[in-house]
Amino acid sequence: MTNVLVLGANGKIARLATTQLLADQNNHLTLFLRNSQRLADAASDRVEVVDGDAANEADLTAAMAGIDVVYANLAGSNIEDEAKAVVAAMDASGLKRLIWISTLGIYDEVPGAFGQWNHQMLDGGYLQTYAAAAKVIEDSDLDYTIVRPAWLSNKNEVAYETTQKGEPFKGTEVSRKSIAALVAKLVAAPTKAIRESLGVNKPNTDGDKPAWVK
Repeated sequence: MTNVLVLGANGKIARLATTQLLADQNNHLTLFLRNSQRLADAASDRVEVVDGDAANEADLTAAMAGIDVVYANLAGSNIEDEAKAVVAAMDASGLKRLIWISTLGIYDEVPGAFGQWNHQMLDGGYLQTYAAAAKVIEDSDLDYTIVRPAWLSNKNEVAYETTQKGEPFKGTEVSRKSIAALVAKLVAAPTKAIRESLGVNKPNTDGDKPAWVK
């Protein structure tokens, strides 16, 4: 059995990932969020729902007892502090495997006109905090995978490709369901993509370049 701690469990991607993770009968989930009542109906013999603050190391450490994989689906201006708390709690708990959801543009890796906008967001905008959080993860000794989705859609599809850190981003969008599928795949293959940062986008199938690289 694989025990997975889902941080930010009420998020849209996290909810989709929860469904996909539960499709594997070997997975047991601990859903961690500020108000556990929001997901009270999700509790079962394979799902535990707990209250906690992802910026609070003590809350995280308590939730990590018996956990094998931490999947963090966090967001907001406090994300760097949350990254520090997650790393500290994992170190204290002896945990290594972390799947961390970030966003595109944190390495200034987006080409073209869209990349120019991203560059502005990286220089004092919201991307700066996400980049700082990713650096906290990368500077740790954890077996992390950072996932950098393109713009997210609610399309009912699983279609994605990945790029590595240092490679330019390829596409403009990807479905939340695709990111959830990637998370489930990483949980099922815990030795894959270790200490990698994956850009994730929907493959371009019509042969044309995305509008923002023309």
